[in-house]
Amino acid sequence: MILQHLPVLPLLLPLLGGILLLLPPLADSDRAQRWAGSAIALAALAAALLLLWQVDARGTLVYAMGEWHPPFGIVLVADRMAALLLVLTSLLLLSVQVFSSAGEDQKGRFLHPLLMFQALGIQGSFLTGDIFNLFVFFEILLIASYALLIHGGGKQKTQANVHYVILNLAGSALFLFALGIIYGTFGTLNMADLQQKAAHLPATDVQLAKAGAMLLLVVFGMKSAMLPLHFWLPRAYAAAPAPVAALFAIMTKVGIYSLWRVHNSIFGEGAGELANIAQPWLWPLAWLTVVVGIVAVLASQTLRTLTANLIIVSVGSLLLMVAINGADATAAGLYYLVHSTIAAALMFLLAGLIIAQRGKAEDRFVQARPVTQPVLLGGLFFIASLALIGMPPLSGFIGKALMLKAALPGAAGWIWPPILLGSLAALLMLSRAGSTLFWRVRGDNDEPVRVQPAQQLAVWILVLALVALVIWAGWLTSFMQQAALDMLNGLDLQQLLLPAGGYHAE
Repeated sequence: MILQHLPVLPLLLPLLGGILLLLPPLADSDRAQRWAGSAIALAALAAALLLLWQVDARGTLVYAMGEWHPPFGIVLVADRMAALLLVLTSLLLLSVQVFSSAGEDQKGRFLHPLLMFQALGIQGSFLTGDIFNLFVFFEILLIASYALLIHGGGKQKTQANVHYVILNLAGSALFLFALGIIYGTFGTLNMADLQQKAAHLPATDVQLAKAGAMLLLVVFGMKSAMLPLHFWLPRAYAAAPAPVAALFAIMTKVGIYSLWRVHNSIFGEGAGELANIAQPWLWPLAWLTVVVGIVAVLASQTLRTLTANLIIVSVGSLLLMVAINGADATAAGLYYLVHSTIAAALMFLLAGLIIAQRGKAEDRFVQARPVTQPVLLGGLFFIASLALIGMPPLSGFIGKALMLKAALPGAAGWIWPPILLGSLAALLMLSRAGSTLFWRVRGDNDEPVRVQPAQQLAVWILVLALVALVIWAGWLTSFMQQAALDMLNGLDLQQLLLPAGGYHAE
């Protein structure tokens, strides 16, 4: 019975968990909130892993909510790509819930339930088979992120949040305009239905459909921090508390995922006059996103800002894979997406630990008092740096090698230089950051602060995840290749009309 409703569990667990954490008796006890939040996050990870196993063994699972079928009902589609990203989200949720239990949740109210609602919005975005519900889940994750960004208060957080909120409200308005145009021309917002109708759209509606598709490109570009809509990210991520920034590391990937789902699947090769409508724009914007990100990386003055700018570089690299629009590029991009999200989240958590031990200098690249545990933090920083740079033996090397290989048929001249220059910039700045934070020290540490066991556990969860990406790289790359093919080929609408509770596409 549970397998029949497995696709909806990744939504129910954070939804019900967030509600329970807001109600007595859990809301009245910090200890109870911590244990309950971590337990719910662990259950969500177990459900996501079980769903991944089921999808790999039985094919794409479709769940029609309330047995209302498309194009009118709400449909959840759990294919290989969605299931993998659910595992990634649940892993981050578990890590940040555990990390927050070491005292971050004392700096403001409702941190644990807000993290649950944030995960609900992210996981719903990955699971939905309908563009309107993609908008709904976008709003859920954004509303939660507004509150999370100002957790703990402070002028810097408030200023960053004002800009972040205004920009995303504008993006939401554009999203609604785009949905209205798409629905008016296609008569549906179901992704499978849209993919089938795109090639047969009447000539009179083509220009209007192109306008809707381009508006969606702007919206997803804003969510993914594509140039020139990237300026909100460094300030917001650098101002956020460490566990919040770690979970935020996956938010830009929701925009990348949406581009894959909408522009590479619905408006892909088989879309007739709408085929590859975004590609002429994606190529230069993706390339420039990497270049601007590299410049920002070289100008970074704090570890949090450096990590945020490295996310922009990774977004540009992923956009290059979206622009290539093929199975190999999509599979390579998916592997790199998983790796870069975990590596950035790890570095944000480490930044939080370093800030706690350096006093007023925080994570700025200036000479200051030494950290209390240089061996532990220095070793973890070295691991995270290797991952972000893309050096062997960690997963960053595999991800970048796969992307370079995907560009070989004809796009190497466009793809190789920015990706390799991004790695060089990361090497230079992370070397500078490490030498400054751990070697350029003066005086003694008069107020020693040590890493709490919960914080160590949270960090090691992400380190082990990076190691797992290497150990199971063979299986993962094969899995991601099939995931890319599933996504690009889409689903047959008639197959979606089967009864609720699960359908096997293969």
